[in-house]
Amino acid sequence: MQNAMPLVFVAVVVIVIIGAIFNAIAQRKRREGLLMLAQRLNLDFDGGRNCEIEPRFGFLKQLAQGDDRFATNVLSGNYRQNEILAFDYHFATYHTDKNGTHKDDHWFSFFILTMPAVFPDLTIRRENFFTKIAEVFGYQDIKFESAEFSRAFCVRSPDKKFAYDVCNAKMMEYLLANRDLSIEIENEVIALAFNTRLSVEQIEFNLQRLVEIRSRLPEYLFTQNA
Repeated sequence: MQNAMPLVFVAVVVIVIIGAIFNAIAQRKRREGLLMLAQRLNLDFDGGRNCEIEPRFGFLKQLAQGDDRFATNVLSGNYRQNEILAFDYHFATYHTDKNGTHKDDHWFSFFILTMPAVFPDLTIRRENFFTKIAEVFGYQDIKFESAEFSRAFCVRSPDKKFAYDVCNAKMMEYLLANRDLSIEIENEVIALAFNTRLSVEQIEFNLQRLVEIRSRLPEYLFTQNA
C-alpha cells in the first residue's frame, strides 16, 4: 500500500500537467481564432490581460462581481457604425470548508456597445427561480401588456417609462425570439453578458445581436437623453 502512494501522486501530477498543456493549446487556438475574426471585421484585438475595462464600466452589475477582475481577448472598434467591445471576463470567488479556503475562477463573455446618450439603469434577464424569489422580497419587476414577455423576462428599472420605451413591440418580439439574452443598459452603454466563454463563431453572432438591439431603441430616446 505504501509503495502505491508514490505512484498515485505521480499519476495525479501527470494528469495535472496534461490538463495544463491542453488548456494552453485551447487558449492559444482561441486567441488565434479571435485575432482572425478581428482582422476580418476590421477590429482591434488585444489578447493580454486588461484591467482598464472593469474600472471604466464597473457600474454594470455583471462586471462588479467577485475579486481579481480582468478582461482578456478584447475586440474593440467600429462594428456596423457602432463602437463596441467584446471580451472574455474573469472574476474569482472564495469559499471555505473544513479543508481551508478555496478559490473558484469564473469566466464569461461580455459585449458592450457605447451610445451618444446617457440612460437610467435597466436590466432585462430571463425569468428564473432566483428572480422570482427576489420579487417575493420586494425586488419588483415591471409588467407588460404582453403576458408572454412578462413570463419570459424579468425587467427592472427605477424609470418605468424608460423600460416601456425600450421594451416596445419590436423589441419584445425580438427578445422573445432570442430568449437567451441578458441585457443591461446604463449610462452610455448597452451590454450583453453570457455565463460562459462563447466560441469564436458565437462572438460574431452576438455582435450582430447587440447591434440589432440598439436598432430597436426609439430614436427619440437619444434626443431626450443627449
